[in-house]
Amino acid sequence: MSSQAASQGSQPSQCQGFATQAIHAGYNRQKNADAVSVPIYASAAFDLEDAARGRALAAGDIPGFEYSRVANPTVDALERRLAALEGGVGAVALSSGMAAVSYALMCAGEGGGRIIAPTNLYGASVDALGDFLPQFNIHADFAHNINDLAEVESLIGPDTRAIYAETVANPSTEITDIEPLAELAHRHGIALIVDNTVPTPYLLRPIEFGADIVVHSTTKGITGHGNAIGGVIVDAGRFDWTNGRFPQFTREEQVIADGDGTLRSFAGKFGNEAFIKRIRVKYLRTFGAVQSPFNAYLQLLGLETLPERVSRQVASATAIASHLTRTPHVVKVNYSGLGNTPQFELAAKYFPDGVGQILSFSVDGDVNNVRRILDGTKIFSYVPNIGDARSLIVDPANITHREVPTAWRVAAGVNDNLLRLSVGLEDVNDLIADLDQAIAGAY
Repeated sequence: MSSQAASQGSQPSQCQGFATQAIHAGYNRQKNADAVSVPIYASAAFDLEDAARGRALAAGDIPGFEYSRVANPTVDALERRLAALEGGVGAVALSSGMAAVSYALMCAGEGGGRIIAPTNLYGASVDALGDFLPQFNIHADFAHNINDLAEVESLIGPDTRAIYAETVANPSTEITDIEPLAELAHRHGIALIVDNTVPTPYLLRPIEFGADIVVHSTTKGITGHGNAIGGVIVDAGRFDWTNGRFPQFTREEQVIADGDGTLRSFAGKFGNEAFIKRIRVKYLRTFGAVQSPFNAYLQLLGLETLPERVSRQVASATAIASHLTRTPHVVKVNYSGLGNTPQFELAAKYFPDGVGQILSFSVDGDVNNVRRILDGTKIFSYVPNIGDARSLIVDPANITHREVPTAWRVAAGVNDNLLRLSVGLEDVNDLIADLDQAIAGAY
């Protein structure tokens, strides 16, 4: 089974700055006809060259490319770049963020495991954990507060495999206290999996605080222009998958047998890359949520401007959140980047450069007022996405969180009067004026 190819070149040193790595990491132009930008390798398959090399590629004994369902040079460059930016040993790019979430949770919980997660997750993640994955014998234990270590520890049992959380929750912007959660997980031999979509690795690198697996919807801030769907799983390469809780990593399997037919286990063959290799060889290869080379190329383009985009979006989001706290008919603003929130210390620890471009706010009145605000904006587009260069507005209770049970939605503050903003790159004064006129006109 093909692995990522050394032909793309090694990652730049971690001592290089983030902006430098966002442009250069994981790509060797001398090995790609001196193309300055990563080429789009629109090929379904690759020449194996000779019988011996073909067998070695298929067994995963040497790096290279054989079939784009498993690995592709354009996608490989994106994977290497994202692994470098997050500080992981490897990554697998997928066709969507939910593919990344689902594959990561299934790979950890495979064969009857349980996942601990908070109730304030993105709606599709709640549906996956609470309703769909149980059909595959992977069950969830939901915590009301993922930062309440006593509550989380009380949910850990013999079948628990992982804790899953969002680094910044959507749309509340609540911050997960990663470091003590990782310490708790590791004390019990379970993994910490986090969704880092909202802040992107520019604002937070969860692996540095103990996270084992990081997932993203690369559709959002990483791409930044709303033209490509994608997801990624990044492996920190530090967790011991042989500790007895994860038999799938120590079981010998034909699919990764050596060239001479000797059966191997993922842990035995791939060591600290066992998780990410299993994602590629079993989940990507079998379920086939393949990232297209063209979408990978678009995401690589977005990555090149990530620091500049996110810096501007954070500044604008902070200004808008502050303005909304003084706006008539706005009764509550959710943005952990404001200095007066209960999570001020967590924001200072994990997010010295800001918590991201999304915020939410509740208004008085009823659903008719909410509808008139949505219909009244001229610059904010009514779009269920985040991280775009354009500013977006949506009502989560009806769009992004409709799958979440009502009691959980209400507990997380996702009521019918809540509006979520994803702040783009327009002039912040124009965005504030647009919200002011839409809110005033709704009443």
